[in-house]
Amino acid sequence: MSGPVTGAPRRGVLSRLTARLGSGAVSVLLALVALFWLVPVFGLFVASLRDERANAASGWWTVFTAPTSLTLSNYADLLGEGTVLRSLLNTVWISVPATALVVVIAAAAAYGLAWIEFPGRDVLTTVVVGLLVMPIQVALIPVAKLFGFLGLFGTITGVVAFHVAFGLPFAIFLLRNFFTGIPRDLVEAARMDGATEWVVFRRVVLPVAKPAIASLTVFQFLWVWNDLLVALVFADQDSAPITVALRAQLRQFGTNIDVLSTGAFLSMVVPLVVFLAFQRYFVQGVLAGSTK
Repeated sequence: MSGPVTGAPRRGVLSRLTARLGSGAVSVLLALVALFWLVPVFGLFVASLRDERANAASGWWTVFTAPTSLTLSNYADLLGEGTVLRSLLNTVWISVPATALVVVIAAAAAYGLAWIEFPGRDVLTTVVVGLLVMPIQVALIPVAKLFGFLGLFGTITGVVAFHVAFGLPFAIFLLRNFFTGIPRDLVEAARMDGATEWVVFRRVVLPVAKPAIASLTVFQFLWVWNDLLVALVFADQDSAPITVALRAQLRQFGTNIDVLSTGAFLSMVVPLVVFLAFQRYFVQGVLAGSTK
């Protein structure tokens, strides 16, 4: 029989290759990949700054030889149009409440499923996990009939309610898994000191769960902000978000790249700002559990 294995574990091929290339070369490679990934975004931004004739005559990359073709008139015209500006505001009124309600309700429900003993807790957890596999398309017609009966069809409230209902299963599942990883001694110590469940949840669990909550906030906000299917079904002309407005522009004017690129870039700015605001916590939430 062979003796016990000693020494450092054998590294893989990629690890040895990375060590030989050095951290500087790897950083340069990652920077090049990031720049390549940003090329379409930069092209969209440049196209939004060119008029209709310039976009029809040549590609956006020709701007380097003719920078004088750039103009802000597309943004002025688009924001001056009431339909697009209203759709942007509708997107905010839909995305912010749908995100806030999902985060608040899911955090409270996940804490109950993770740290409070009550009859049927395991069954309820199984039901939540089972709801993850339900496709949205299955519920569109039944929920549309229900909203029509309740008077919510074609309203922002109805769109928000649908996003909240279908965003909660994943949110509860994500936060519950994170809450169960919190050391039990930390929660029990707070209970022994006389803290109520609300105090434990607010002062012990929530501060520790900031990375997971930030990750959920980013995911939910991006899903709702970029949604088209739910908005097409449940929103009318007055409550339609920016995705529906851009689709209507494409149907009406065909290849009006100046309008579409400007609207698409405007709709991309807000999610980008949200991601950058939660970036630090988002990275922590994605890496949570990798060292356990």
